[in-house]
Amino acid sequence: MKIPATPFTATDWSQVPETVHPGETGQARWRTLNFGDVRVRRVDYSPGYLADHWCDRGHVLFVIDGVLETGAKDGRRFTLTAGQSYQVSDFGDAAHRSATREGARLFIVD
Repeated sequence: MKIPATPFTATDWSQVPETVHPGETGQARWRTLNFGDVRVRRVDYSPGYLADHWCDRGHVLFVIDGVLETGAKDGRRFTLTAGQSYQVSDFGDAAHRSATREGARLFIVD
């Protein structure tokens, strides 16, 4: 990831428009800013959310609140709680899918 030339920007996430993305179950609500090829999001997963796809995109993901369960396509499982993060690249065997029983709020850069 290379952050392009961008002016200093402070963000009030409550003012960023929200889009709704249905999962296999539940929904994800995204507030998204784009800076060139870099996407920055605050994402809220509803309780019972399960992503409807395996994601191959690299991310830096930080759990603000809740519990996130991420499964790798190769069978590995990770449970992250508030204050934890994961980093995954665009390369290699990194396909992953997210779920949460209780809901989660995330900050993601990709």
